[in-house]
Amino acid sequence: MSKEIGQSDESERKTLPIEKGFPIERVNEIAEKEERAKRHYRPIYTMHKWWARRHGCVFRAISLYTLLDDYEDITVHEPGKNGTLSDYRSNSGEIQELLESVELANPESLWKLYPKDVRVEDKKILDPFMGGGTSLVETSRFGAESVGYDLNPVAWFVTKKEIDAGQTDLDELEEAFRQVKEDVSEDILEYYRTPCPNGDHMADVMYNMWVKELDCVSCGSTVPLYKDYRVGKGRYENKGGYNVLCPACESVVFVEDWKEESTCSECDHQFTPSEGNIDRGYICQDCGQKYGVLDGIQEQGGFDQRLYAVEYYCPTCDSKGLSKSKVKGYKAVEEEDIRLYEEASKEWANSDELKRYIPDERIPPGIKTDSTLFEGSIGGGHNVLRHGFKQWKDMFNDRQLLALAKILKSIDDIENQNVSEYLLLALSDALRTNTMMTPYQSSANKSNHIFKSNSFDPPQQPVEGNVWGTEYGMGTFESIWEMVVNGVEYAHNPTERYIEDGDTTESSPFSQKIGQGASVHCEDMRKLDSENEFDAVITDPPYYDNVIYSELSDFFYVWLRVLLKDEYDVFEPEKTPRAESIVANPAAQKGAAEFEDEIRQAFNTASKALKQDGVLAFTYHHSDVESWGELLSALCDVGFEVTATYPISADTHKFFEGEAVSFDIIIVARPANERDPISWNSLRRNIYRTAQKTRQRLEENRDLSRGDIGVVEMGRCFHEYSKHHGKVERAGETMTAKEVVDEIYGVIQHGSDIGEIDVFLDLLETPDASYDDLNKLSRGTNATPERMEDMRLYRMDDGFTLGTWDDEKRIAYIQSRVDSDEELTDLDKAQFLRYRWEHGKSVSEYLGEWEITDDLRELCEGLADATGDDTYRNILESRLSDF
Repeated sequence: MSKEIGQSDESERKTLPIEKGFPIERVNEIAEKEERAKRHYRPIYTMHKWWARRHGCVFRAISLYTLLDDYEDITVHEPGKNGTLSDYRSNSGEIQELLESVELANPESLWKLYPKDVRVEDKKILDPFMGGGTSLVETSRFGAESVGYDLNPVAWFVTKKEIDAGQTDLDELEEAFRQVKEDVSEDILEYYRTPCPNGDHMADVMYNMWVKELDCVSCGSTVPLYKDYRVGKGRYENKGGYNVLCPACESVVFVEDWKEESTCSECDHQFTPSEGNIDRGYICQDCGQKYGVLDGIQEQGGFDQRLYAVEYYCPTCDSKGLSKSKVKGYKAVEEEDIRLYEEASKEWANSDELKRYIPDERIPPGIKTDSTLFEGSIGGGHNVLRHGFKQWKDMFNDRQLLALAKILKSIDDIENQNVSEYLLLALSDALRTNTMMTPYQSSANKSNHIFKSNSFDPPQQPVEGNVWGTEYGMGTFESIWEMVVNGVEYAHNPTERYIEDGDTTESSPFSQKIGQGASVHCEDMRKLDSENEFDAVITDPPYYDNVIYSELSDFFYVWLRVLLKDEYDVFEPEKTPRAESIVANPAAQKGAAEFEDEIRQAFNTASKALKQDGVLAFTYHHSDVESWGELLSALCDVGFEVTATYPISADTHKFFEGEAVSFDIIIVARPANERDPISWNSLRRNIYRTAQKTRQRLEENRDLSRGDIGVVEMGRCFHEYSKHHGKVERAGETMTAKEVVDEIYGVIQHGSDIGEIDVFLDLLETPDASYDDLNKLSRGTNATPERMEDMRLYRMDDGFTLGTWDDEKRIAYIQSRVDSDEELTDLDKAQFLRYRWEHGKSVSEYLGEWEITDDLRELCEGLADATGDDTYRNILESRLSDF
């Protein structure tokens, strides 16, 4: 019978708190709030975009429950108070009690230290897939030596600036920004003015709204590609209605219901704003001809773009105290708006010196840029190249290129390399919203960013934001710079937000700065040659084709490369690494099999780098049972055993309805000890008991959903399997990890099929089994003590005696059933054969009469395991198979 996690012998390695339990409820309630307010919870992660970034609170909790294993190596400082030692340090026995009190039913004892400035001694941590750097940042806050690897230069640069932030001088940053502002801001802002509709003065442009145009293939008319005529939702006193564009006079007017027929207040034209001229193609407003947008773009050699509306903010009207709807609103385009764009375009055409600050790399063919070029798919139609974009700079208009080049040139003049890199970081992140690849979200009165769908989706109505920025507007260079500064300030004085008595509380600043003792490397982690070096590997590895990082990150890379190619070798190539990326990408001739092979290589490298008593803890995304099997197989093949899994989120209904499930989970694994062979019959019973015990304890003591409980059950069951990986025998065949996962999934979804024979085998494995043991083992199963007594599987006439093959009364019971030709169980058959084998009696007549099933083979393997009597296995392997 299996031993529960947390019951390690003194001679074995320490069981870590994260293996015994994890405060899922506490982490999730913070994660939910952090998702909505990243800038307030952990501003360091909002300095620059990275994809699929995990919440900081998740990795802080993982670090807390993973790195804290010896109370003598832990110091706890009170946030604020100049980092003085807390009361916990004066009573190290209390810390020891917190560590030892963590258990599955109640893991929250250690949670008391979550908002504390906790330090650990002599811990070296590896993140081989650091991505946006969350694990490095969080582990560095514990005083650990944190080492990160990532193949992608953009990920490396973003994380480098995160861990450098705590050692960066804020005054130097502010002075450098002032220099850039004085240098170029007014030049840029002059191109983002518009005549204010409320007087004879100019207002600031927040957004210029553009529409693409194609020619009608029948009559030659110019067709604007409006999906509908919404400009922006009504605000302030105009809430409930919409500002819309009149397709006749091109005025911006207000209507109560954009889905109903409306009358233009300027020209009396009647139209329905929801009915544009895009419907699986574009429709000519003059002749009604319908044609495919992509076909039109390719046949006409591209598309034109026309400015049709402006969202403005007027500082003059604001200072006069005018109503909010006049201070900030929408207006039609005027000649001055067109003139300013033409002026900017003319300046750009004549700015040869500035053009060297604009990337001229071509957009490489890829699954995210033209999926039609490759066999295989990752879902969705990705065809930015077919939309007429050839170079990365084609995603920007002339005014944007002029503004961005001016800022880049000014950044290039900053002598302090570290400081200039933070300005470059801000500019790079501002690209997301300052490109003609972003649409305007009229229902929310704001622009989106280019990676809203983690792909390149050219909009038919792109929006051009104010690159430098004004009082309002999303993703301007100035507002992104404020986010960078906030991130650096946080790195100097990190705090922790947590829930206390139902309310969100923010701690005082910690004295441990972010990034101390951390280092980052831009290379393939599979080249890491470390052995027995790291105490923990904490990471978030890639998942199949979830995000094609290399292709998406090229959008940032080519701009960063302008200033960094002479500083860092990793920015010399024209694009980010493709072939070496661990991802299922048809454009690189990589599918699921290649991904699984490469992630296995990565886990193997991590296994070698880890100390024998170390731990691997990582977050992962799953979508189906097969993914669990692949992951479990990969981990076990390279020498790990899974010891726990916990949900971050899961679709609980699908989990128990047997459908495909999307999981975000935490997986904990340790280097495996020597693995023992086991029969599937024995392992199945262990798995069932483990799942049953886990579910019961969680249901009785935790406020978790069924889906969450199911994920924890999976982890406990995986641990049972991991101890025997590659040595699980069923009917003479070795089971694969995938086959076992299928069975485990069934146990968790459908519950018990444990019957009398299974309970009997459990009793055989129980030292000095008693009637009390029988009662305990029968609970929650399909077996009852009464039925087992009827089957003569035990008797009470001379104490509690099991009905084994050498028990006279048990054999007499079986013999009577054989003689009267009654139906026999597989256990009856196995014990009867064992008895006759022992006494040298012939078995051939019975073998000829009975069907030798896989169930009988599996039972004999289980009996051999339970009793240590290999005669059962010998019967199976010789007499039965020979027959």
